[in-house]
Amino acid sequence: MASATDTANPDPAGPGPVGSDPVGPDPVGRGRPSRKRTAGRRRFPGLPGSRLGRLILILNLLGLMILVSGALVLNELRRGLVNARIDSLTTQGELIASILNQAATVGEPTPQMDAALATELLQTLSNPRAQRARLFDSEGRLVADSEWMADEVERRVLPPARARDEQPMDFRLLPPARAPTRDQIQQALQGEVATALQGRAWAGMREGDRGRRVVSVSIPIRHVRAVLGVVTLEASDVDAIIARERAALIPFILIAVAVTLASSLLISRLVAQPVLRMARAADRVRQARARAISLPDLARRDDEVGDLTRSLEAMTQALSERMDAIEAFAADVAHEIRNPLTSLRSAVETLDLVTDPAARERLLNVLKNDVQRLDRLVTDISNASRLDAELSRDQPRAVDLRRLIADIASLYQATAKPGDVRVEFAPHKGSETVTVMGREGPLGQIVRNLIDNARSFSPKDGVVTVGLVRVRGEAIVTVADQGPGVPPENLETIFERFYTSRPKGAAFGGNSGLGLSIARQIAAAHGGTLRAENHIGAEGRVLGAIFTLILPVAGG
Repeated sequence: MASATDTANPDPAGPGPVGSDPVGPDPVGRGRPSRKRTAGRRRFPGLPGSRLGRLILILNLLGLMILVSGALVLNELRRGLVNARIDSLTTQGELIASILNQAATVGEPTPQMDAALATELLQTLSNPRAQRARLFDSEGRLVADSEWMADEVERRVLPPARARDEQPMDFRLLPPARAPTRDQIQQALQGEVATALQGRAWAGMREGDRGRRVVSVSIPIRHVRAVLGVVTLEASDVDAIIARERAALIPFILIAVAVTLASSLLISRLVAQPVLRMARAADRVRQARARAISLPDLARRDDEVGDLTRSLEAMTQALSERMDAIEAFAADVAHEIRNPLTSLRSAVETLDLVTDPAARERLLNVLKNDVQRLDRLVTDISNASRLDAELSRDQPRAVDLRRLIADIASLYQATAKPGDVRVEFAPHKGSETVTVMGREGPLGQIVRNLIDNARSFSPKDGVVTVGLVRVRGEAIVTVADQGPGVPPENLETIFERFYTSRPKGAAFGGNSGLGLSIARQIAAAHGGTLRAENHIGAEGRVLGAIFTLILPVAGG
């Protein structure tokens, strides 16, 4: 017989080591409800990706949106200020042109502009503190300039003096913009005046005399259809407007920087630090200072970090349990092998001292039995140790359980000798097709182990009956013998590793005690259960043992 394997939490993906509990997806805190997130629990259902991915995306976009919105708002503000300045200059220019047309026009029928009078009027009408006014005649020649008429001297602060070989310090990140030459500035002004001399007013921005951007309008002075001259008004406070705009952009920049820093710190706290903690916990496990990762505060999180923490905890707990199972299995193997080795050693040491032929023959029989027992132990231990690899290597597929059991039963029937225990397959009516998802080889091994166990406890010429029935999405396989049954206190013990209970008259060492343990382990790996019970007759007499295998049917 064989040993017990706890089937309280089977894992369809694959079993643990021989004799260990099957490791399910959540071996840490079994019974704890799964905390996997579903699509319906998304905090931002309109965005793709994971929760942390969406959070990082939103936080990064937030700072960018603040900058973009600030730039758009200030761009509109700048346009409004410039347009307002142009409208103001245009109104003033049209007013000055109208007055000059009415007061400074002389000559009939060929009108001309009186330059002296126009200059005096321009001096009276213009405001040199707010803008610069110029007057051009019909040929485009400069007649008057408000800077000529203003009795002021331009003052500019000079840079500090430096030695002849001292190089100026330049802390600018970008190279300075190339200033236009005086000829380029003059050509731009002449083009503006030429447009106005054609009778079309011009308004816009261009470079001024000192390299500063100016808002300029040029208004033609019309007398009927003749253009007598051009009034040009310039406002050089554009740079001040732009400076004010940049100053207004500073709060947006500071807010964007603060949001970016806050999002970076939040991401570091939510992602980087927990990942670092998990890495350190993994290092402790690797350095054998701990058997499993335990980070309960992170495992309670309902995001990807929480999922990763729970997965790492489950993985390391499964590894710890597997290590414990391997250690226990190795100890059991050493114990079971030590018994026949001790017997072999005693028989070998005694063999040279025995001279009686009959006694020597008995010692030789003991040696043969111990060798056979060792061979059986080594074979079963090897099969049990390979079980994990075989189950993980084979992919589950649909298995016709009725056909599989029928083939196994027919093989026993074909190889039976006179006096051997018969094997009969008696499926329930309506169970013509019972399909389960699994691996055909291991499933057949369960049936063979149960039949071999039942045959070993059945009387000579007895019958082992194998049944099959499908009940509510489950396939139920029963193997019943006609033996003495199983003591009630051993109904679970018989599934423990290396547990043996020899039938009456059976040879010592015929059973390794791994058959039932392997059978239960395979059943658990397929999401099923295996249990034992006694068949009680009408008078309360035990009629034999019944082993029941329950497997989920493919497709429910």
